[in-house]
Amino acid sequence: MPASFLVGTQRITDRGRLEIGGCDAVELAAHFGTPLYVMDEQEIRNKCRAYKQAVETLIPGGKVVYAAKAFQTLAICRLVADEGLSLDIASPGELYTALQAGFPAERIIHHGNYKSREELTMSLDAGVGRIVVDSEIELDTLNELAAARGSSADILLRLTPAVDPHTHEFIQTGKVDTKFGFGIATGQAAHALKKALALPQLNLCGVHSHIGSQLLDTDSFELAVELLAEFLKSAKDELNFESAEWNLGGGLGIRYVRDHRPPKIDAFVGKLASAIREQFGARGLATPRILLEPGRSIVGEAGVTLYTVGVVKHVPGVRKYVSVDGGLSDNPRPALYDAKYSALVANKSNVTELERVTISGKHCETDTLIENIDLPPLEPDDILAVQCTGAYNYSMASNYNRFTRPAVVLVNAGQAEVIVRRETLDDLISHDEVPARLQ
Repeated sequence: MPASFLVGTQRITDRGRLEIGGCDAVELAAHFGTPLYVMDEQEIRNKCRAYKQAVETLIPGGKVVYAAKAFQTLAICRLVADEGLSLDIASPGELYTALQAGFPAERIIHHGNYKSREELTMSLDAGVGRIVVDSEIELDTLNELAAARGSSADILLRLTPAVDPHTHEFIQTGKVDTKFGFGIATGQAAHALKKALALPQLNLCGVHSHIGSQLLDTDSFELAVELLAEFLKSAKDELNFESAEWNLGGGLGIRYVRDHRPPKIDAFVGKLASAIREQFGARGLATPRILLEPGRSIVGEAGVTLYTVGVVKHVPGVRKYVSVDGGLSDNPRPALYDAKYSALVANKSNVTELERVTISGKHCETDTLIENIDLPPLEPDDILAVQCTGAYNYSMASNYNRFTRPAVVLVNAGQAEVIVRRETLDDLISHDEVPARLQ
């Protein structure tokens, strides 16, 4: 299987079939239909535990905060809560989902570059643990809202350290030219810090930074540590402010294809811990409480999307196209930022004869899921399993071309349970309205 690899609890059975969480992928496709998101519960739990153990061992007092934007449902919120992690949310919908799941509000951190008054009120009412402030307007609004209710708000300031993380430009968030946070290099961070300290209803607990996503080494993180340590040294010298907390964000990448080699979780946390001790120690600063916000690296490799092959079309002298029953609406990432994936044929996983094909979706676009991948010869009704689709696939799914969004099943120890039901055609029109004059 040169084009693919196995992760988590996946294995190939004696029948040559892909098995995930003890469940036969071909049988899952037959029972639940395709496209189908399959999430490996044990793999998610293992990643939560790996982060928690690494942080507790290497960064005493640190916390792991799961980034809900990667993949959030009621069931996943309960799983993450059960594993003792906190939760990062960035919208009213993500907050509502967490609260409806019974996630402890004090373990929720609210992000976002534009939080409306209603959103901020919702977080204050819920009693979330931290609000990460992203602009001066938000500082003023939050101070006003807290004053009106006779309370205060615990906040972090989001800072941008001007680090180029060498990932796709659409998922770089810590450069100078970004909509997020207060720039250190531009002087905005120092100004915002001074203002936050002066606002009476705001309790400034510390700072936050996030440099980007799908990072495959620690170099950019280590540079961010150095830049933030230098900024906090200036803050102590000039404003007598010492940051009690520092949320380093997330961004650790996963292995979408064979040549991706992200560091293991314990190695990643160890490198950060070492850099923090070195940079803060060199400046005579006490080490703040460290928070990490992984998302993709917890759920990404736990996800597989199953498709049914429908059409095989050979363009002589060019390529062979294999069309499946999903695509852009259930996975927009290849179109958004040229994301790469591996795959295998769930019902032919032990076939060694391979041919090069391009996997296409069925939407009215070019809609290429995987270009030039070597797979066993594909025929209609084969089940294609695209690996590592646990992060940002369900989250970004749409109804483009009026496609219904797929179901999500959670598999564990041979049991498969629906955690998101498949949308129906009636669901598609459930919010449509026809004006009286058109009836």
